[in-house]
Amino acid sequence: MRKGIAVAGSVLVDKINEISAYPNAGELTKIHGVQRAVGGCVPNVAIDLKRIAPDMEIEALGKIGKDEEGAFLQEEFQKNGVLCNRLAFSEDKTSFTEVMSVRGGQRTFFTYAGASADFGFDDIPFDGLHAKMLHLGYFLLLDKVDGGDGEKILKKAQAEGIKTSIDLVSENSDRYALVLPCLPYTDNLIINETEAGKIAGIEPTDENLRAIAEKLKSFGVKERVIIHTPTVGVCLSNEGFVCVPSYDLPNGFIKGTTGAGDAFCAGCLIGIYNGLSDEEILKLASGAAVAALSSADAISGMRSQAEIETLCKDMPRKKINL
Repeated sequence: MRKGIAVAGSVLVDKINEISAYPNAGELTKIHGVQRAVGGCVPNVAIDLKRIAPDMEIEALGKIGKDEEGAFLQEEFQKNGVLCNRLAFSEDKTSFTEVMSVRGGQRTFFTYAGASADFGFDDIPFDGLHAKMLHLGYFLLLDKVDGGDGEKILKKAQAEGIKTSIDLVSENSDRYALVLPCLPYTDNLIINETEAGKIAGIEPTDENLRAIAEKLKSFGVKERVIIHTPTVGVCLSNEGFVCVPSYDLPNGFIKGTTGAGDAFCAGCLIGIYNGLSDEEILKLASGAAVAALSSADAISGMRSQAEIETLCKDMPRKKINL
């Protein structure tokens, strides 16, 4: 009997450098503090899943280097109870992002594709994979996955009786069509409004979300198209169209937005796994996003489903009409 959720795809380390100001070309600026944190779809979503549902079996599938960053990722997975013994290894360095974070201001990112770019179909241990669901992300960031391996992975998973879901990264490009061949092998598409609008070719306003979801569903998505925006989450399934407004958070509540989309995704996956209604899925996902927003990094704010419900109990939701 299949059980648990496997999360596959992008695995990396964020090296966060705190600076007072970003220098002009040729200038020097001091780094006042350095932090290291997990990043990418697999660590963020997998660890969030384990914290929301501590008793659920969660497995990480990705590719790392045989280096200090790779060891750090394995330690973080193990510390959080995520199975990681079947991560693949590359001769390349573990993928990483150098984050230049101005105190109280913007962040600038320099990323090294590294081992994750080489992750593909051959790195998924299907022979021993007993998960009930497989989530694959981030499309548009993984060279092999974008080059056709993503479609192969999803097709194989469905053939094995595993429910599939995917998400993307947002980029200013015309590469979103790469995802289209994968949608007939995707049970649940979980993306933000920018990504959804780019794939559908429709302006991603709140008023257009239903039309966007309908077009994406027409591309072959089997069960649900879920789209999240800062103001609302929507779900189109064979049961109909549902929207749930985001929580209206008090001033000063948000400590950081890193990982909020991954947290929303994790909430959706837990809801889908447990057979919740579409409305209940969106409610859990929006609560998980609130938990992520309560912390500066991607995972520290996450907590159990019961604790999420307590956190959000007295919070109003935004007023919108779709």
